[in-house]
Amino acid sequence: MINVHQYFSLNRTLLLIVGLWPYNKSKFARFQLICCFSFLITSIIFQITTFVTSKFTSELMIKVLSFTFPMFSLTIKYNSFCVNSGTIKCLMEQLQQFCNDLRDNNEIAIVKRYGSNAKRYTKRLTMLIASLIFISTFAQLWPDFHDIFLSINKSRTHHLHIENEYFIDQERYFYLLLLHINASFYIGLLSLLATGTMLIAYLQYACGMFTIASYRIKNTMKVYTMLQCNNFQNKNLVCKSIIYAVNIHRKAIKFSQYLITNFEISFMLLIVSGVITLSLNILRTLQIVTTKFNFEEFSTTVLITLISVVYMFLSNFFGQEITDHYNYLFVAAYNVPWYNAPIHIQRLILLLMQRGNKSFGLNVGGLFVASLQCFATLMNTSLSYFTVMYSVQK
Repeated sequence: MINVHQYFSLNRTLLLIVGLWPYNKSKFARFQLICCFSFLITSIIFQITTFVTSKFTSELMIKVLSFTFPMFSLTIKYNSFCVNSGTIKCLMEQLQQFCNDLRDNNEIAIVKRYGSNAKRYTKRLTMLIASLIFISTFAQLWPDFHDIFLSINKSRTHHLHIENEYFIDQERYFYLLLLHINASFYIGLLSLLATGTMLIAYLQYACGMFTIASYRIKNTMKVYTMLQCNNFQNKNLVCKSIIYAVNIHRKAIKFSQYLITNFEISFMLLIVSGVITLSLNILRTLQIVTTKFNFEEFSTTVLITLISVVYMFLSNFFGQEITDHYNYLFVAAYNVPWYNAPIHIQRLILLLMQRGNKSFGLNVGGLFVASLQCFATLMNTSLSYFTVMYSVQK
């Protein structure tokens, strides 16, 4: 018997840090959730208030929105898990029930392999985000460390590299305001990591379910060919085995559809916000390079751009994996020696291959199907918007 929770140990820790683990409903968890959400919301508000006290220019608008939209995206992602905590629990229970029904050792090994894959993706992405947070913090504090090490007594004028309006003396409360900006951004990154890796883990298990369905088809026909089953009882067992494979395939489809349906609105908002984020930050990077170069602003915009591209790619990459694994069953049905089977079993296999003519993917709002082609489309759209904004600005 497989306990799926053991493969979600790191995901559980990450979600607990940001107060999103659905099985933890303590008062402290609610306090965590309120604090994290407050940091994300106030970060957006204090950026927008810049337009109240500053003269409006196209450069200021791009500078502010290039960080506001990423924070908006992170807030959407965080809120999606707050709202769908019941969905996360339900998906976990479905996985556990599916694993409890497995009896074949090879099928159990398939589930364990995909569970290990999910855990490995989570570890690598955690290391990546931790490295980015460390580098970003070090880059911001390096000027002060440099002055301390060289014993420079000359006072340095501090200014925030993100446009915010807190309605207080920013020079006097610089470190407090910097703490708020960084805390908001890092909470958002941790939320993106925790929620993203959780969804990746679920999609990996869905791929495992598709793989088990194709394995059952292959194994059934292999056993039939070896034994040359001619009696009615054995033929009946072959039919049942094919039916079981189709049922698992349908469970994997329902599992994937249940996941995408409950997060559909959030994913639609994330797609729109992600495209705008990428366009604005490419434009802002160009502005920094072609005007007065500021390393802190440059590193921030490049970091946001890279995170946006990586997130878009991974979302569509794992969506492509779902589509590919969905097709494995029909490829397996086509490649098995179906011609050796009796007519009624051949008809079952023919029905399977006909079903394969209907494509399946993670469809968001009927407009986007997660795939590598969709990733290319989103990148082209972002670059097109960037070109338009750059032309208008000139």
